[in-house]
Amino acid sequence: MPLLPPQITLTIEEFQKLPGIGPKSAERLVFHLLRSQRASPEGLGRALLTLKQELQYCRECQMLTLSERCVLCEDSSRDRSMVLVVEEPLEVVAFEKTSYKGVYHVLHGVLSPIDGMGPEQLKVRELLERARGGGIREVIIATDPDTEGEATATYLREQLKNIVPSITRLAHGLPMGADIEFADQVTLREALAGRRSL
Repeated sequence: MPLLPPQITLTIEEFQKLPGIGPKSAERLVFHLLRSQRASPEGLGRALLTLKQELQYCRECQMLTLSERCVLCEDSSRDRSMVLVVEEPLEVVAFEKTSYKGVYHVLHGVLSPIDGMGPEQLKVRELLERARGGGIREVIIATDPDTEGEATATYLREQLKNIVPSITRLAHGLPMGADIEFADQVTLREALAGRRSL
């Protein structure tokens, strides 16, 4: 005989489907929603429904937006000849805090056969169509420097090499404030390869 009502069990199971949420965390979240005055299950449910129903992909860069084009693609002051390719929308937010003034393309993931993520599941076709449309002089690939990110970067380079004049990759290396003696070999190799003039 189950101790908890099926509604609670079902909600716990749904929370566990989220990345980084295990059984204990899911239980804490559910019971927090039940007893909290500030965080209501109704509010969370409405927010999640709105999230799925009202958002769409920008027809140019694939960023999440409420209209056909996002605010960045609507901005006529941006350099449309330079496209920065990122894995996720939050990375656009991070780059917007820098002095980058080009445009973006969001892949919504990386190549990962073990997770069922191939080129068809990513926004690769849209990137290739955009590149074939002309006007792009450089594509900057800003995928993570891990196995999946490197595989995605290599795949994109192969697909774009006869379409775009310049395909570059973000430099990798030592972060500011790091001690060289504690850096691993891959980081040091990337730091040397990405060196620049002073």
